[in-house]
Amino acid sequence: MLVGLKDTYYVNFNRESGMGRYDIMLEPKDKNANSFIMEFKVHKEEKEKTIEETIANAKKQIEERKYEENLKERGYSNITKMVFAFKGKEVKMEVY
Repeated sequence: MLVGLKDTYYVNFNRESGMGRYDIMLEPKDKNANSFIMEFKVHKEEKEKTIEETIANAKKQIEERKYEENLKERGYSNITKMVFAFKGKEVKMEVY
């Protein structure tokens, strides 16, 4: 799916940004276009009661580790963050 974006985006996986490593970052070749940060989490019963908690933990990770810092430093301002949570066959996603 991401290969189809190669003409308009730089697709980066598991690189350092801020104080951690994001899962996927889509950096537009046009600085005015929208950037995307994606974080994927598998629900862990010992840590989270619901898949919604998994979503919240993924969002918290993006913010605490400042994954958007690298994009902002390079002049990108339109940044969309996406989190995906998996619990068996159940999948939830949130965009913010």
